Amino acid sequence: MLQLVQRARLHLLIALGLGLVLRLWWVHAYPLVDGDTLLYGDIAKNWMQHGIYGLTSQSGIRPTLIRLPGYPLFLVACFRVFGIENYRAVLLAQIGIDLAGCLLIAGLAARTLSLRAGVAALYLSALCPFTANYVVTPMAETLTLFTMALGLYALARFVERPAISVWFWILAFAISYCALLRPDGALLGVVLLPGMAWYAQKKISPQRAVLLAMLCAVIALLPFCAWTLRNARTLHVFQPLAPRSAADPGEFVDTGWNRWVQSWCVEFTCTNEIYWNEGSAPLATSNLPDRAMDTPAERSTVQALFAEHNATLTLTPEMDAQFARLAEERVARHPLRFYVVFPALRLADMWLRPRTEMIWIELRWWQYSHHKEETIFAWSYAALNLAYIMLAVLGLRRGVPFQPVLVGYIALRCILLLTLETPEPRYTLECFPMIFILAAATLAHSKTSAHSSLSAAAPSGSAPAA
Repeated sequence: MLQLVQRARLHLLIALGLGLVLRLWWVHAYPLVDGDTLLYGDIAKNWMQHGIYGLTSQSGIRPTLIRLPGYPLFLVACFRVFGIENYRAVLLAQIGIDLAGCLLIAGLAARTLSLRAGVAALYLSALCPFTANYVVTPMAETLTLFTMALGLYALARFVERPAISVWFWILAFAISYCALLRPDGALLGVVLLPGMAWYAQKKISPQRAVLLAMLCAVIALLPFCAWTLRNARTLHVFQPLAPRSAADPGEFVDTGWNRWVQSWCVEFTCTNEIYWNEGSAPLATSNLPDRAMDTPAERSTVQALFAEHNATLTLTPEMDAQFARLAEERVARHPLRFYVVFPALRLADMWLRPRTEMIWIELRWWQYSHHKEETIFAWSYAALNLAYIMLAVLGLRRGVPFQPVLVGYIALRCILLLTLETPEPRYTLECFPMIFILAAATLAHSKTSAHSSLSAAAPSGSAPAA
């Protein structure tokens, strides 16, 4: 046993060292500071320098609610310590946070499964390129993954001795801050709070277990009471999270365009080349797949609307209404396609496509003749992603502790993702803490089974090497 512990410590140093090198390489090779990063940064600067949670506009600083305050709060802390707009320091801070999350995942696996499972979980999480490469962009993903790992670990520690202890408060913090980072972060609380009440009943009465879970929920909701009150007083709306449209009160929301895109978009390439270009770059019908236009008349209408948009890079309410009519016609023609087939395909794309969205290579990974080396790399990435998923699926057979919590989160997240109009691979990234733990159960079981087989085959009086 002592030898196993010593080896585990050695693996700890190796895995963290390799994980650090991987993340430093990502920051050196693919730093990404644009888009949502600058929006978060603008909010953080205005909040820090002027006391206004808002965005800079031509008329000054206007209050906003399109982003929750969790990540801007982190940027404010980094800007105060390292200097305003020192995004390199932010990325380095995210490296430390991400590796800490890997340690929490490994600690949970070691505590609930075995030391071997903890070592496997550490390697799986520290060396996973899909989660590691999100440290290169100052956005909420890295902190979200950390708070999820923290919440899962705190749940395991809390149910060992259910009481208002340090792990109770850490659990409340993880639930609250995860939702403050992104609205969908609230799903963590949806699975952890019932988990508190259910698993704590092994040590305390059901009534006390439920009361502790309810108290934790109330504490976790307190920041949202302040956020909701601020939105009501400043912007005169009831908004406890952030709007799905990512628009402030009174701003135009292109619901027709969104529904039209939802009627055909099933692949991230379409999100990147069409959906994100609306209002900022020319739209090309050549980038549209055949499924986006069912008839010649529909094709002519779309071409005319794209040409009108490209003239000013603006989508007017009148154009949006025409896209809405196109969408309703498409839904009426093929309701099963719209409500069942395309949502399922979008979900499959978010889970299975090569996770190369953070790498500067061609997103059309299937066009081998256009970029052979990049296509081979993309297929390799897809194979690695599939390996993680398959190991996790096999781990379901091992009876992992807290398995209903892990699987429940993945299921709820998939249900939520079925409602989105466009796919993005990062939306399934939040499931990877659960993937790591389940996959580690598979690897640890395989090693244990092999070890047991060698022991059974060894002659009497001898023992296999450790």
